[in-house]
Amino acid sequence: MSKRLIDLQHITKSFDGQTVLDDLSLYIRENEFLTLLGPSGCGKTTTLRIIGGFERPDAGRVVFDGQDITDLAPNERQLNTVFQKYALFPHMTIAENIAFGLKIKKKSKAYIEDKIKYALKLVNLDGFEKRGVDSLSGGQQQRIAIARAIVNEPKVLLLDEPLGALDLKLRQDMQYELIRLKNELGITFVYVTHDQEEALTMSDTVVVMNQGYIQQIGTPQDIYNEPTNAFVADFIGESNIIDGIMQRDRLVRILGVDFPCVDEGFGSNVPVDVVIRPEDVELVAPEDGMISGDVTSLVFKGVHWEMEVLAHGYEWLVQATQMRPVGSHVGIRVDPFNIQIMNKPESNDEKAVETDA
Repeated sequence: MSKRLIDLQHITKSFDGQTVLDDLSLYIRENEFLTLLGPSGCGKTTTLRIIGGFERPDAGRVVFDGQDITDLAPNERQLNTVFQKYALFPHMTIAENIAFGLKIKKKSKAYIEDKIKYALKLVNLDGFEKRGVDSLSGGQQQRIAIARAIVNEPKVLLLDEPLGALDLKLRQDMQYELIRLKNELGITFVYVTHDQEEALTMSDTVVVMNQGYIQQIGTPQDIYNEPTNAFVADFIGESNIIDGIMQRDRLVRILGVDFPCVDEGFGSNVPVDVVIRPEDVELVAPEDGMISGDVTSLVFKGVHWEMEVLAHGYEWLVQATQMRPVGSHVGIRVDPFNIQIMNKPESNDEKAVETDA
């Protein structure tokens, strides 16, 4: 297993009396693609800026490769940052933009020229040395910003919503480019986004944040299939989140009906959150379902149909390859393994996971 490269230890940060990060602890391994994911204001960009040295924590330490770097300036850290606004110099050529950091380090002309060629080839922009910034598309500018960062041979590349300004097709293309770059360069990527698909597509590890707390850490598969709480389930993909009562081990009452499940250890007659993904809801003949209801809406999504089914007073979201017309009376069935049971949080910002173990 890769060693810990970055260790954030009990980080707290406030702005104007408002706590943005509250005793956050997190470690990042060497050669990992780790994504900080969450809604606006959750603290993900502040976490990235603290790693980069652009903000100083009010409390806590930043340890990099065993060294405390909490007080080091950004240019003294072995990392580079790519921002959403690429911050390229419009009066410079592409080559001059890429060489900027190397000239500050007083590298030789031959070394700089080699690095420029290497970086442009890496981002698939060979021969662009003499072009001006204004002649490039958004995606090309984004690649130049990455090229400028990687010529400095950082151990870590920090990326703050770098694809946010691109259109959907270009954004998807760049996701694959970033995965390729990470694999070729063998460096650690720390990526900030509020886009769930982006996080699930690219990451080795996803850190879901909300209100200054880490809600869950895991692989994309873990985060999607085994969300820790209703916030994570709702934020990562679409979900049916229903109030339930855990009758006993392996049996939960949903909307007045008992559903077999596989979860244990919640106790008896305990209120819980029940999470069922739309693709896990089976539509069957009314007499074959656990409950039955009526299809109220129908939308074609390309690879599947998305339907809403009103059953027992709840509007179920269903995704299926077989269409049921609006007005159809249908049964709903769910495999016990596809029913996720979660404790109800005591408050909206309850910490859902201890991260410093």
